[in-house]
Amino acid sequence: MPTRRANDATTAVVVPVRSFDGALSRLAGVLDRSRRRDLMRELAGRVVAAGRPRPVHVVTDDGEVAGWAESVGASVIEVRGPGLTAAVTAAIERLAAAGVQRAVVAHADLPLVESLEAAVGPGLTIAPDRHRDGSNVVCVPAGAGFRFSYGPGSFRRHVAEAGRLGLPVTVVDDPALAWDLDHPDDLAALGGPWRAEAGGLAVGCARLEGRA
Repeated sequence: MPTRRANDATTAVVVPVRSFDGALSRLAGVLDRSRRRDLMRELAGRVVAAGRPRPVHVVTDDGEVAGWAESVGASVIEVRGPGLTAAVTAAIERLAAAGVQRAVVAHADLPLVESLEAAVGPGLTIAPDRHRDGSNVVCVPAGAGFRFSYGPGSFRRHVAEAGRLGLPVTVVDDPALAWDLDHPDDLAALGGPWRAEAGGLAVGCARLEGRA
């Protein structure tokens, strides 16, 4: 049986990034707009790097994001139209038409990610968020017609969709993939080396923790 290689071009990584302006809006109470913008770029860069050496595609309709993606060595899939679900669906359809066999869709706000390899596998391989509500990383056969359904409760819906298609399900409980930055409490709970590395985030976290 052949050994799977991380640089196998038949598996592609998809990172949706809507824009840097207005990103991470739920953190507005602890980080100003400029810092949230910088943080989004930092986080997205981490996720792109974590997808290598597989081909990485940034999905966006924002010109600034597209330019940034090219500057960090990612390809750009331009998808116009509202909504994460629609953007990911369109991107996967294009990749499948180009011969990609498996697609790994990773949220762009994963502060602890170093590699996406743990979430690459057969059928539906899914890394939920730490609440087992969202779908931080999803790996599916690109041509399976998988119906993505992002938003609250997406983990449950994606597992149900795998059942509809008869796909085996592997749930990856990996803290490095489970952490995302949806809410201020996600930011406050991180702590440790990542907070020190992020510099200015410590101020926001301290302010938030002072309210607890």
